[in-house]
Parts: sequence; structure tokens; C-alpha cells
Amino acid sequence: MNELAKVIMVQGTSSHAGKSILATALCRIFTQDGFQVAPFKAQNMSLNSFVTPDGGEIGRSQAVQAAAAMVAPRVEMNPVLLKPEAEARSQVVVMGRPHARKSAREYYELKQQLWPAITSALDSLRRDFDVVVIEGAGSPAEINLKQHDIVNMRVARHADSPVLLVGDIDRGGVFAQIVGTMVLLEPEERALVTGYVINKFRGDPSLLTSGLHLLEEHTGAPAIGVLPYYFDIHLPEEDSLGLQPDSLSDQDTLVDVAVMRLPHIANFDDFDPLRYERGVRVRFVRAIDDFGKPDLIVIPGSKTTVDDLDWLRRQGLADKITAARKVGTPVIGICAGFQMLGRQLRDPDGVESDRRVTSGLDLLPTSTTFHSEKVTHQVSARVTDGRGLLGGCRGTPLAGYEIHMGLATDETPTSPFAIESRSGLATNSPDGALDDEGMTLGTYMHGLFHNRDVRRSMLEFVASRKGVTLTWANEDVDLNEEYDKLAALVRAHLDMDHIRGAMGLPA
Repeated sequence: MNELAKVIMVQGTSSHAGKSILATALCRIFTQDGFQVAPFKAQNMSLNSFVTPDGGEIGRSQAVQAAAAMVAPRVEMNPVLLKPEAEARSQVVVMGRPHARKSAREYYELKQQLWPAITSALDSLRRDFDVVVIEGAGSPAEINLKQHDIVNMRVARHADSPVLLVGDIDRGGVFAQIVGTMVLLEPEERALVTGYVINKFRGDPSLLTSGLHLLEEHTGAPAIGVLPYYFDIHLPEEDSLGLQPDSLSDQDTLVDVAVMRLPHIANFDDFDPLRYERGVRVRFVRAIDDFGKPDLIVIPGSKTTVDDLDWLRRQGLADKITAARKVGTPVIGICAGFQMLGRQLRDPDGVESDRRVTSGLDLLPTSTTFHSEKVTHQVSARVTDGRGLLGGCRGTPLAGYEIHMGLATDETPTSPFAIESRSGLATNSPDGALDDEGMTLGTYMHGLFHNRDVRRSMLEFVASRKGVTLTWANEDVDLNEEYDKLAALVRAHLDMDHIRGAMGLPA
């Protein structure tokens, strides 16, 4: 191998074309082939984030890709993360730490200052690994934005990386998307495109043959794969565009879970394990008419707690939640959702909004004070209460991660969890709150439902109150198996020899 890792870059004709999934597949394929592999995305805009072992924050998609590559996530894999906030602003996270809060125009002015951090991060990964799979963002052909590019062709040119251009045929117009993208690229950028990938195809691939030949005639680059639309591979979604309602019928639904679809919902993959359980339907609710009669209500994380709490009130959902809780429906709040469940949200320094005090839903005896310093840790914990929702799992260990900028103080000692380690350091810290009936639960721990024993214990409690019985699959969804299934699918439909040749790897 050369001193620097070989590289391949995945760019798309649009957002949500399938870049992240293809990059994830390539991470697993090259890992299966015996290489040490790292993912990289220069700039990610997402409220779905993850915490590295040393407490840095990166986009969730790069953490998923690192898992596919069977390596620990590092901040270098996503040196710039934008987390949208209210009022058209974003928190800018650089190398895993909050750097600034900027409007779109202000961020354009900041971009060029971030370029050295991006190149340094990519170069560091290339020194430490054999292969780096690079993902772009949006489209490389947005001509009004190209002068500010720090994530697409500028990265490819820095790394001299061959580029795979992905188009989503399910949306229609894929040939125009690809040809139009190539027309708008500069000649030296077009030269880096080694081939096209048609994604999300349904039907007979032979029907595309003539179009693919014409595509190559128009652009000079070949189509090297047609990936089919799949339904049986379960991986975390990169952003909230991918959130879809569960397809369970009313007859098949035993436990109905209503998750509030906040405008700035964060870390929504918290609920994937619920969706995979038999008889459990997860609905993302954004209007009062969709509220229904859930068996369990969940308020998820959010980047803008106060604004999203205001939204719940404007939609009438806040009143629905409190009314449902009064008649016995259990409620769980995670991170920002936990903060909303308390009595007050205090913001003396204007971290979240201009409002110094905001009333909460008053379902937990807590108050939150926002601080400018962000808490980001991987944690291990233990259940310390056995009432209500947590009946039957007292003493059970669990793992998760924290990402928050406020501290909830409990006005009565009701914390149901004890944090035993943060970022690998031993501690003994209370977390969360539980009301007297054990029916309203709050925690700062993302990943709560990924802990099978705790998740199933809570679902059994909810089911028993309804008079139904849930039956469990023998095992949880094994993400390693899902990565292998994805890799097998892509191997079967992509010309990997062409890709290896473009990268300078042996066939």
C-alpha cells in the first residue's frame, strides 16, 4: 500500500439520492476484503448525531459507516457538523465541539476558515487507514453555491479521488439529473467522475439498457451499477426525510406508540428498536388529528427545546399529551423531551431563546437550566427504580449517550437511573426522573430503547395494562448482519472491479 490511503468518493445528483447508503456499503465491502477502512464527510447537516468514545460529536451517518467498517468513530470522520436551530441558524460543530452559532449567510463567510480543519482531518485518516470512503452532500452542481464548496468536488480534487455519481430513479428524471450535473461541472471535475450508479430501481433492469448507453455517449462515463429498491435491510436513517409511518394494520397492532414529530426532532433513530418489535406500531405525530389513542407517548430529542415546546402547544398536542397522561397513558421524554416534561425551563444566558423562563408540561417535578457548555458522552448506567414503566428491570444495566446543553434539577429525589461511567471514566451520577406513579419517565440518555431488556420490560408493562401479550423475536435486529446484507446486495449490482481499478486497488 502507498503511504496515503486509497480513496473513493460518493456524490449525488440531489439530497437523499442514496449517498450515505452506498458509502456505508462500500465501507463494509472493503472491510470484508481485508482493508482498514474509514468513512469521511467534510460537512454534515443533521440533527441526528452521535458521540465518539472520547466525547466528540459527529453526524450519525458517519458513526453508522464506521460501524460498517468495524472501527471506532472519530471526529476526523466528520470534521464539520451543522445542527439547524430556529430562526434559520445552525450550531456549527467543528472537530466534535461546538464552535459557533451562525445564520446561513454568516456560515458562508466562515466556511473558508474551516477548510484547513477539513483537509487536516482527511489527511489524518489517510495516514491511519488503507481506504477512505468519502461522502459528499447534496449536489455538486449547485452553481450558486460552488464558490463556497467544502464538501463535494473541492474535497475530491484535494484527495484526487475518483467519484461515483448517484442518481435516485425512484423520483423520476434520473438521466436528466446525471447529464445536467455533468454539464454544470468544470472539465477537471467531470474527469474525476468514474461512473454512475442508478439507485432505487424497481422492475426489469434490461429496460434501462438503451438509456444507459445514451448516458455514456452524452457524458463519456459509464453506468457501473443499478441498485434495486429494497425493503428487507434495516439501517438507521440519516435524516428525518427518511421517517416513514409503520405499515402495521390496526388488526396487527398490539401496542401503539405515538412519537411527537417535532420540527427540530433529533436522534430519531432512538425509536428504531421499537419499530422492529412484533406487534408494536410507531407513529410520528405532527397534527392533533393524528394523535389518536396511543398506548405510549414519547417526546423525542430536539435541538430547540423551547421552540418545539411552543410548537406542541400551538398544535394542541401539548394539551393532548397532558390529558392522555391524566387518564393513565404513560409518557416518556428523551433529552429535550425530558426537559419539556418538567415544570420550568430557565435560560438566564439566552442559550436557547430570548425568553428567560418557559413553563413546561408539569408532568415531572423537575426544572431545567440551560448552559452554554454542551454535554457529550457515551455512558453506561443502571436502572435504580422499579416502579411503573420500570417495573421488573431494577438493577438492569444499560448503555447510551448524552448530547444536551441543559441540566435538569429534580425537586424531589426521583431519578430512576444511575450513570456509572461517562466517556470511559467512572462516576456515580443520577439521571432522569420518574413521577410517583411510575408512568411519566424522563432521561437524558439517547439509545434508551436500544437496550433490549429495558425496552421489552417497558413494552410488556404497557401491553399488560391494555390486556394484550407481545411475543418477541429471538434476537434484536443485528446491524452487523444488515451491513453484510447491504454489502452483498451492492456487490451483486455494482462493478466493483471498475471501482477498484479507478482507486488503484488490485482487482
